[in-house]
Order: sequence, then C-alpha cells, then structure tokens
Amino acid sequence: MLTRLGRFVVRHSRAVLIGVVLAFLGLGAYGAGAQADLDLARWDSPGTESVRAADILREEYGTGNPNLALLVTARDGDVDSPRTTDAARQLAVEVRDIPGVTDVSSYWTGSSPALRAADGDRALILARLEGSATDTRERLADISPQLTRTTPELTVWVGGQEEISRQVGEQARTDFLRAEILALPAVVLLLILVYRRTVAALLTVGVGLLSIVGTLAGLRAIAQFTEVSTFAANLALVLGLGLGIDYSLFVINRYREERHAGHAQEDAVVRATSAAGRTVIFSGVTVAVSLSALLVFPFFFLSSFAYAGVLVVATAVAGALLLLPAALARWGHRVERPQVADGGRWQRIALAAMRRPIAAGAAVVGVLLLAASPLLGLRFGLPDERTLPSGTSSRTTSETIHKEFPAEPTDTVQIVLREAAESRDTQAYAVELSRIQGVFQVDAPTGRYQDGRRTGPSGIPPRDGGARLAVVPAQAAMYGDVPAFVERIRDTRAPAPALVGGYPAETTDFRATLLDRLPYAVGLILLATFGVLFLMTGSLLLPAKATVLNLLSLSVMFGCLVWVFQEGHLSGLLGFTPTGSIEPSIPVLMFCVAYGLSMDYEVFMLARIKEEYERVGETEPAVAAGIRRSAPLITAAAGILALSFLAYATGGVVFLKELGVGTALTILVDATLIRVVLLPVAMRLAGRANWWAPGPLRRLHRRFGLREEPAAPEVLQREYA
Repeated sequence: MLTRLGRFVVRHSRAVLIGVVLAFLGLGAYGAGAQADLDLARWDSPGTESVRAADILREEYGTGNPNLALLVTARDGDVDSPRTTDAARQLAVEVRDIPGVTDVSSYWTGSSPALRAADGDRALILARLEGSATDTRERLADISPQLTRTTPELTVWVGGQEEISRQVGEQARTDFLRAEILALPAVVLLLILVYRRTVAALLTVGVGLLSIVGTLAGLRAIAQFTEVSTFAANLALVLGLGLGIDYSLFVINRYREERHAGHAQEDAVVRATSAAGRTVIFSGVTVAVSLSALLVFPFFFLSSFAYAGVLVVATAVAGALLLLPAALARWGHRVERPQVADGGRWQRIALAAMRRPIAAGAAVVGVLLLAASPLLGLRFGLPDERTLPSGTSSRTTSETIHKEFPAEPTDTVQIVLREAAESRDTQAYAVELSRIQGVFQVDAPTGRYQDGRRTGPSGIPPRDGGARLAVVPAQAAMYGDVPAFVERIRDTRAPAPALVGGYPAETTDFRATLLDRLPYAVGLILLATFGVLFLMTGSLLLPAKATVLNLLSLSVMFGCLVWVFQEGHLSGLLGFTPTGSIEPSIPVLMFCVAYGLSMDYEVFMLARIKEEYERVGETEPAVAAGIRRSAPLITAAAGILALSFLAYATGGVVFLKELGVGTALTILVDATLIRVVLLPVAMRLAGRANWWAPGPLRRLHRRFGLREEPAAPEVLQREYA
C-alpha cells in the first residue's frame, strides 16, 4: 500500500503539493477560530456526590460554592466603624446587581466570625457567579478590574476560586505563547544544524505546521458536538511540531540513504515512503493509543487531550507521507548530502555495553533507580493559589485570607439533606459536625455552631422537605489532608439522606475518580502498545522488554516531579512555590504523552534493528547496525522535542513547569541511556529469544503482521521505465 502511495505521490507531485497547500490554507483559516469554540473546565467529576449536591443547591436553593471573594480592608483599620460599614454595604449591593451574580453574603450583613480577620481590619464579601467555567471567567475579566479599587473608606481585592482559575488560564496562555516564541527559532536552527540543508529544515517545519493547523481545525470541528478544553490547543502546538519533526527526520534520512545507495531520485522517494512510512505509521499508532487512553476518564479536560493526540498523529503522518514525498520528488536534490548520518559514536557505546552487558546494565539501572527513588514519597494533593506566580493578585488575596482569617469560607463544605428531619435532629447533626477536627463553624437552619455549642443565628432559613448546612473549615484543614477532612464530614451520621458538596468535596471526588480510573488507562496503554509492537516484530519478548524500559524511564520522570515540585528542590531556580504534593491530573497527562513518545523512539530503533536482523540473521551485529543508523536521528529528534517542552519551564504556572521539565527529562533519558545502553544490553542477553513467539502467534504474525521492507528494485524499475 505504501509503495503504491509513494508511486502515486511521485507521479502526481505537483497536484499533491497544490492540494496540500490549499488544505493548509483552508485548515488554517478554519482553525484560527478554534480558541473561541473551546471551553474551560472545573475540578468536578460528573455523576459524583459533590456534583449531585451542586445541582440540587443550584436548582432548589439558588446557591452553591461562593466562587467570588472580595477582600475588603478598612482604611481606618476597623471593619465595624460606621463609615466602613456603610461603604461595604454599598459595595455588596453593587455586587448583587452584577448580571449573573447570586447569593451575595458579607460580614456586614451576617456578622459571621468566619468572614472577619483576626485583627478586625479586613472582612469578606462572598458571592456566586452562575454559569459555565468559560462564561464566568469571561465575565470576571471585566468584573475583576471594576471591583478592584481603593476609596477613602475601603481597599478592595478580588479573589476566590474562579478568579484564581481565570488568572491561571491567562498566565498559561501567556506562558504557551512565550514558550513557542522561544522554541520555534531554536528548533529551526537545530534542524539546519542536523540536516546541513536549509530546505530540509523548512520542509520539516512545514510538516509540523501542517499538523498544528490540521489539529486546531479538527478540535474546532469536534467542539461543535462536545466540550473541548482550551488547553488541548496548546498541546497541539508542541506535539504537532514535535511529531512532525520526528517523522520528517526519518523519512528524509531514509531518502538520503536510498540516494546514497545509488537509487534514482524517484526510486529513492518511493523506497523511503515504503520503508520509513511503515515505521512512521507504527509510531503514530503507539502515540495515538497512549493518548487515547485519556478517554477512560470522565473529564472533558483530559478527553480533549485524547482528541488532540489522535488529530496530531493523523495530520503529522499525513504530512510525512504526502507532503514530504511530493516535495522530495521535486526538490530532493536540495536535501541530499554526500554522506548520510553516521552513528559510529552511538554504535561504539552500544558495542561496549554489549561486551559487558551485566556491568553496563546494572550501572545504568542503578542510576535510573536512584533518580526514580523520590517516587516512593509521591503524595497527591489538591490545587490551590500557589499554582500561580508569587505576586499575582488572586494569589495575594488568598494568601492574605489564609494568614489573617481564622477560617476559609470560600472553601465551605455544602451539605444537602434530601428529606425532612426533626429540628432537634438537625441541630444535633450540626453540633456533631462542629466538633470535627478542622471545622471552624457550622451554619444550619437552627443556628450557628462552634466546638459543639450554639453561638448565634445563621443566615440559612429553614425549608420544608429538606435542609442545607454549611460547614466552614479552619485554615489548617485546607492546608492539610483535604480528602480526609471531607471523609470525616461524610462519615458523620446525618438525620436524613445527605449529599456532601462544595469545592473541597468536588476536588476530592475529582481526585478519587481520577485515581480509580488510572489503572484502566495504564492497562489499556500497555496492552495496546504491546499488540502494536508484536505486529511489527513478531516477538513476545521485545514488546515486553520495551514496556519495562519505558516504565523505567517514566519512573525517572515521576521521581523528578516529586524531588523538584513536591519537595521544592530547585524551586528558586525555576521560580515556583512548592506545596508538598502533586495535583494528579497533570502527571496522568504526562504519563500518556511521555509513554507514547518513548514508544515512538522504540519503534524507530526496533524497525532498523529488525531490518538488519532479517538481512544478517544475527542479533548483535543487527543491534549495532540498527543503532548506528537510527541513534543519530533519535537523539536529534529527542533533543529538539525536549527543547520544545523545556521552554514551558520558563512559564509562571506550576502545571506547565511540571509538564515541561518532566517530559523533557524523560525524552532525553529515553533517547540516551535507555535506547543506547539498556536496549542493546537486553537484546544481547536475550539473544535469539528476542525474536521468539509460540507457533500460533507466529502464524498470526505472518498473516496479519506488518513488515518493514522497502519496495523491490525490479518493481520500481518497471514503474519508471
């Protein structure tokens, strides 16, 4: 099939190039509007208890999480002074009149001690912005500057979960743009150095750009039918360019090899398309499968990355198998070099490792296990304002509340009783809740409670057929084990069926659902990539070995995340504040991305090794020759892709720093220590067992397996005679 495709593209190269250019322009025009059709996400998990509670609170009670907080500072130092009280009440009325704002409460209307700073110079006004994450954050972009002010009576700062999330999104967009501006010129320069031909570098970048615009257009089309996260477009930028470079490097290098072997230009293009094209397809399938595993999770934030991954692979493969062969058929003479890439240095390293496989393998495994050892202390936590750079307004507001207020009312746990209960039973329930470690106060229809006693009336009215309670956590509870705090509340016996919601419960349920589904995603990735490698190699041992080596390189990535971002090493150099834990969704994304890219390089190297083995019939010479041919390209591709990811470490959002540093480290470790030392060592120790499979599986591979072999010379000669 690929041979026929290569012949078709060569024969109609002009038409193919015109078609690709028109497609690029059309996709670019359509994809340019993608960002407006994409959505933002919240930390909630569909179908969980907290989401059901939020739906009932919104539909039946007209309330929910107080996601907008105004930190009001009295200019005269006393929040209870008449001038401060009058100005604050006017401000609360102004907030209540803003479209989309519901359920406004403040210290000056309810006198809740949770809303007053310990020193008495600051107090809070809380409100709820209704609507989707996208709508509320768009409105906040206008509301926040309007409400941030200094008057003769008050100084007002804006905070709350929606404002934090809005500023995280804005900072992330700025970080992504900066990273691309930094990375793209460096990538072009590195490609020119690798190819030693400017035309080859420009064609490679062209494939990457085609992948990017095609993915953006595809995401916009998908967004017409389901929610797609805005961050998926950002992943498309780095992966589109990265995979476009990877696939182009192998196609162009294979073309150069065929020309160096004496084949005519058109013959060389077809042979390169046939041979390297199979490897590119294998690689694309492994990357797409790894990212498709994100569909296991019921969060459109992660599902969107699966859409982006599949689209990136499809468009990058299309560019490598259509645009490149057509361009090489017409301008191939401008990308040729007198000599093909020589991996003699890497071959010598591999041969030295294979001469002493036990010592070399043990030394490298020891280094990798030492680097991965911090993984044993991994602690998953929940995101907070420290995701943002120090000095960001919403972070400063939250830090002031944490420091000066006894409680965290923006993180109130909301409880809904679904059936009517006796007043005394509801009171007893509120009393018991107020005694839980980490609870500052409980507001119920029967009153306000602290430490097991009633301290006054609350602002929650009684209701027939059910009730609502608000559990306000102390500051220490939100900096401790939040899921354990939520579970203590859920374990408290209620007088009627109860649903526990609020932001702490939503993030707890999000984390629980994510971790519950994680084994299924990992299992899907391992099984699918194992099957793809079996179809390529016909071996059972090689896919198993590839899985173990990939997991070893990924353990180094997670060890880095713990050592740097959880424990705080290098925090000064990288410019972030460690929290003592890792938010779980980003490592899950990183696992899928990094595993796919690791298998990407595995496929490239095994394809060349298998090709050499079928030629010479011996493992060690085949491994050495395969590494000599593939290692220079793998290390070049890995270096360029790692640079693209590492550019994200310059951003201000901790999530992007984790993605950039962790993925870049994994790519570099995988392309060097794993592929050049451990892979040849493992194959040397296994010998002929590398290629073993039981009889039924051998027959299955002969029938359905895909082989890496170029088109026969006589076929090409007949075609172009």
